Amino acid sequence: MPGAKITAVGCYVPERILTNQDLERMVDTSDAWIVERTGIRKRHIADPSMATSDMAVEAAREALLARGMDPADVEVIIVCTVTPDMMFPSTACLVQDRLGCRHAWGFDLIAACSGFVYGLTTAAHFIRAGAYRRILVIGADTMSRIVNYRDRTTCVLFGDAAGAFLVEPTEEGEVGFIDSYNIIDGSGAPYLNMPAGGSRMPPSHETVEKGLHYVHQDGQQVFKYAVRTMYETCQLVLDRNSLRPEDIGVFLPHQANKRIITAVASRLGLPEDRVIINIDEYGNTTAATIPLAARDAMRAGKLRRGTLTLIAAVGAGYTAGVNLWRWEID
Repeated sequence: MPGAKITAVGCYVPERILTNQDLERMVDTSDAWIVERTGIRKRHIADPSMATSDMAVEAAREALLARGMDPADVEVIIVCTVTPDMMFPSTACLVQDRLGCRHAWGFDLIAACSGFVYGLTTAAHFIRAGAYRRILVIGADTMSRIVNYRDRTTCVLFGDAAGAFLVEPTEEGEVGFIDSYNIIDGSGAPYLNMPAGGSRMPPSHETVEKGLHYVHQDGQQVFKYAVRTMYETCQLVLDRNSLRPEDIGVFLPHQANKRIITAVASRLGLPEDRVIINIDEYGNTTAATIPLAARDAMRAGKLRRGTLTLIAAVGAGYTAGVNLWRWEID
């Protein structure tokens, strides 16, 4: 059976920047409080004319260009998002058409902040099964459209961005994908959600007036679950592959909160210099955080061919996932 490897990375970040100082003028908060509690200093916000599919297309184009691949050669497109352009058709359909991937099929995957990890797991298993050879996994979210900028507990957290990985079969001597572990825990649904807009609570004047189309979060509950679950799932994957913390070359965690990341890394015993943290630059971009972290790690020279890479996320649902890869990009 073939293995699966990541062959290219592409990202898109909107030009407009929303700083902590900007937020100080919008809600009762401060730069010092935001930095201390979250590690975020700024986030990027999409222009009103830009939707999730637009950012996804830009990130995918960058990945295809890096690989030198014709869009027509892509066989599957997985778009991980909680902010689709519309309920249907899927964002994957819109991306497929815009990119010109005329031979591809695809779908949207909804797992909130764990979406990209779930998408990578799916792509790796498609490749290992021998079903497909060229898969685009895209994480893209326009979180600014579902954030209430009068709610200081959530509006400081999120930004907009997109990132994409190309996943293909390994060649002789390459390792690529090693292991994954993914879980859901639906008991966490009340603590992080967008209450209205679905079949349970369709859009109405009342739901709009009550702000039910925005992100709602119980920060303490989410923080505690995220630290415990990200640590436990990472440790499980390390244990069943007989790995020690010092074996991991790079840890790519979902960028939800700097305190979550540092707490997990400390419990795992991972040195600071192997933990990628860029939340200060982008905020929480939901499904896009991991490809953004990978790109920045590559640019910094920390992520290169042969690096044993641990990828982890926890999100609304609750959802959680871990991937272990041997990086195969020069």
